[in-house]
Amino acid sequence: MEYAIFENGGKQYKAVPGATVEIDRMPVEEGASVEFDRVLLISTDGEVLVGTPTVAGARVKGTVEEHFKAKKVLVFKYIPRKRYRRTRGHRQQYTRVRIDEIVKK
Repeated sequence: MEYAIFENGGKQYKAVPGATVEIDRMPVEEGASVEFDRVLLISTDGEVLVGTPTVAGARVKGTVEEHFKAKKVLVFKYIPRKRYRRTRGHRQQYTRVRIDEIVKK
């Protein structure tokens, strides 16, 4: 099984060809192709290439499928006996990317 670990926005993701990855929102149109060049590790049929810190010449290519928001997370602050109650919501924005191929040199 072929897979790669790449970094985007300070987070690491596992990329498998044909699978989808949900990453933080990117300013790219839906249907556009994207390329990630910070590949940290590539594994192919038992052979593992580990970068120091990245694998030279390696790239992960994908296609943006959609932009979406996650479920709402409610943050409730409460201090007893002080009449302090605050409710706040947050919905994180994500981009779903379909991994097309893993390129190594």
